[in-house]
Amino acid sequence: MGNKLSGKDLIKLGFPKNNSINIALGQINRYRKREKKESILTEAKEVLLYPDKFSGHGTWGKVAEGLINPVQVRMHQLKTTRVPFTIFGENEIDEQAKFQLYDSLKLPISIAGALMPDAHSGYGLPIGGVLATDNAVIPYGVGVDIGCRMSLSIFDLPVTFLKGKDHQLQGILKDHTKFGMNETHAIKADHEVFYRQEFQGIPLLKRLLDKAYKQLGTSGGGNHFVEFGIVKIDNPLDEWKIGAGEYFAVLSHSGSRGLGANIAKHYTYLATKQCPLPKNVQHLAWLDLNTHDGKEYWLAMNLAGDYAKACHDDIHRRIAKALGKRVVVTIENHHNFAWKEMVNGKECIVHRKGATPAAEGQLGIIPGSMTAPGYIVRGKGNTESLNSASHGAGRLFSRAKCKSTFTQSEIKKVLQANDVTLIGGNIDEAPMAYKDITKVMANQSELVEVLGTFTPKIVRMDR
Repeated sequence: MGNKLSGKDLIKLGFPKNNSINIALGQINRYRKREKKESILTEAKEVLLYPDKFSGHGTWGKVAEGLINPVQVRMHQLKTTRVPFTIFGENEIDEQAKFQLYDSLKLPISIAGALMPDAHSGYGLPIGGVLATDNAVIPYGVGVDIGCRMSLSIFDLPVTFLKGKDHQLQGILKDHTKFGMNETHAIKADHEVFYRQEFQGIPLLKRLLDKAYKQLGTSGGGNHFVEFGIVKIDNPLDEWKIGAGEYFAVLSHSGSRGLGANIAKHYTYLATKQCPLPKNVQHLAWLDLNTHDGKEYWLAMNLAGDYAKACHDDIHRRIAKALGKRVVVTIENHHNFAWKEMVNGKECIVHRKGATPAAEGQLGIIPGSMTAPGYIVRGKGNTESLNSASHGAGRLFSRAKCKSTFTQSEIKKVLQANDVTLIGGNIDEAPMAYKDITKVMANQSELVEVLGTFTPKIVRMDR
């Protein structure tokens, strides 16, 4: 008896000669290849006899599904008509982003869609795209950085707190924030998210636990940042316990790090295998939420979202501790995620790829750029936008275009003119790369009400 498990071994056990054998071999090779063949065969026999018992199991759940109710893999075609949609700020959006939305509106699972005024083209759904689907989730409709989010901490400190502390505040950002692929904190923090059952029950997540632990409280590259600045509150809420005025604050933008990226990659691959689509829309492949992989992705996505929040909480905790001050108001929101929400009286999966949830009364923060204000907003619950708003100003120039258009000295001049100090940051994040946030906000006045602004002063990004 050779040591490597083969399809013949499974047929001998009594497995039907169908795709369940390929699924079993795939799962075993991916997650159990270091184990003894005999013990795996003993388990496989159990799965064959009692598949119901293994429904939802990390390694065997997919095999059990293949035995009881196999996933039907068939080529899907786009419909000829689009489901209802609304575009906000249409004149400011590039054609490619609109065409990407139009394609997604023809998916057989689509119910409704919307495009936010900061939209620009991306993979799968455009950035700023919102799509409601029927019991199906599109990994690329959520995006690679699952649960990417904003978090604003307001301190009960006057703006004068910034005066003369430039050097000290830069030091706090340099010492207490970490960016990019390799930087991690010397003293790691623990968090309840690491004890979640998903980290034990889903084999992919089990392998990512160590990486997630190391990266807690760190930020990614690209447009992720942690910055000190000035909050101006125009319309305070009673629960904030602070009045109208200007305050010292910290704003951060980042997501679920390597954990989210690996989840996205894995389940996107599974979606494209299970849901063949015409080549031009293959990025919009979905997972049915009744299937093993669909259920597993949903759990993994929600875990990544909670982990992203944990990262922000840790960043803000470290900074507040270094400042020796207490946070009085926190405003935060996800923007690369999918939610179960009611749309036209039916529960749907609402994907917001680079869009801020803006249900009635829901608070959020929409950043501008390094030299433009961000906006503290309260949602108006507009059903045409599927209760959504923009997630920022949106790009005017792609990353590649920035490199050929702007120079470091131009960026320096713009930062100096706006009295902004930048630590790190690349040319592709030049303030000039972004749309005019005031125009974007004007184009979504029916989606959100503005309660205040945040103006960056000391910005830390990846190098």
